[in-house]
Amino acid sequence: MKKQIIFATKNQHKMIEIKEILSDLPYKVVSMEEAGIDIDVVEDGHTFEENAIKKAKEIAEKTGDIVLADDSGLEVDYMNGEPGIYSARFGGETTTYDIKNQMILDRLKNAKEKERSARFVCVIAAAFPDGEVRHVRGTIEGYIADEAKGIGGFGYDPIFYVPEEGCTTAEMTAEKKNAISHRGQALRRMKDALKAYFEVQP
Repeated sequence: MKKQIIFATKNQHKMIEIKEILSDLPYKVVSMEEAGIDIDVVEDGHTFEENAIKKAKEIAEKTGDIVLADDSGLEVDYMNGEPGIYSARFGGETTTYDIKNQMILDRLKNAKEKERSARFVCVIAAAFPDGEVRHVRGTIEGYIADEAKGIGGFGYDPIFYVPEEGCTTAEMTAEKKNAISHRGQALRRMKDALKAYFEVQP
């Protein structure tokens, strides 16, 4: 078994968070680019789980490495759970997140506080060389803010307000965000799953 784990993402913002949280694993965690892999997996699943598992399995089959893949997104209750699994493609593949965020704020302009409930969801799947697949889920509950605030994070962070913290996830330090975020939760659960897998390997 190679001493590396490929994380199936081309998002460098995600890789910073991923490497920070998984840094104490006995395997080096590398991005697809760092591993020299250029594969586009069609995300045609109907759930975060289906998409994450499909990405991890397809790339693991081609590389023979342990592969992690995530599917994550924002679910807005006022929008019947949209954008959900289409979060990255909401408003168009090339639309900036400034525009995506404003589109959501515009959709919720008449929504009262409790109607603005939302959550970030992250599912991470692991595909192993022996064919085993495991997956975990992390979520963080919050509300859609009245306006975008903060310059940290990425994506929908400027409009996602966490009442317990009194700010958006874009206003948090990287350490605070990693401690409570959906991706941080899922990564720590996956780290436990990986360690359990390694313990039973010959």
